[in-house]
Order: sequence, then C-alpha cells, then structure tokens
Amino acid sequence: MSVTRTSAAGKTARGEMDATEGLTVLQPASWKKPRGYANGLSGRGRLVLTGGLIGWDENEVFADGFVAQVEQTLKNVLAIVAEAGGSPEHVARLTWYVKDIDTYRNALGELGPVYRNLFGRHYPAMALLAVADLVEREALVEIEATAIIPD
Repeated sequence: MSVTRTSAAGKTARGEMDATEGLTVLQPASWKKPRGYANGLSGRGRLVLTGGLIGWDENEVFADGFVAQVEQTLKNVLAIVAEAGGSPEHVARLTWYVKDIDTYRNALGELGPVYRNLFGRHYPAMALLAVADLVEREALVEIEATAIIPD
C-alpha cells in the first residue's frame, strides 16, 4: 500500500517532519481525504497527554449548552498544551466523548467555526464516541488530547 505523507500545513513531506509543526499527516494515497480530521499523524518530540477535559472554566463553572461546552473544552485542551510549550498545530489526536450523538450531529454547522477559531485548519487524528454518561453531571462533552511538541 502506497502512503502519501502530507504535513499538517498541507505540504507533501515524503515522510519528513514539517519543521514548523513537527507532525506529518499519514494519508494512504488510495483513500478519500477526510474532512475535519486526519486518519493518522506521526511526529517526534515531547509527548503531552491530557486527561479527560470538560467544558468548565478555571473556576469549574460550566459553559451553557453543547457548543459552548465544546468551545470551552477545546480551550482547556489548548491551555494544557500551552503549559508544555505547545500550540494547536502540535495536537496530534483528540478523542471526544459526547452524551448525545444527535446533539453533536445537529451542532456540526456551529462546531466548525468554533473549532477553526481555535485550531485554524489543523485537523488531528480524531475519534468521537457517544457514552451513557460522564462523571460530572453537567458535562455534555469530554475530550482527551495527545500532542507532540518537537524537540
């Protein structure tokens, strides 16, 4: 199977690391290009792992509604990555847990601009799962992240 490696910035890298982001998108040449996520990324550097982050602020006050909680949760992800010296383009993977898949699906039109405002056109590998519940009763979404910050 032939694999084309493209940097997170969209430049073909033939397996080389992008000097700016440090991540390479892994996209099998015969696969349709995904929209809004990557099928895989590779990189070298310091690994940053977040816990499951939710849509509350530093005072543990929840944002109101699903889209607002997603926005706050993504801000929380980026705050942890920034603590390690990273930025959005270093995020290699996001795993989303949502309480209601229909709420997520119905919010897609609103989520795109929220996501791009925080991450730009950087799309890490992503998975999304609908779950029966989350530990915090008010939480509507929880997101775990993995970032790779170049050495």
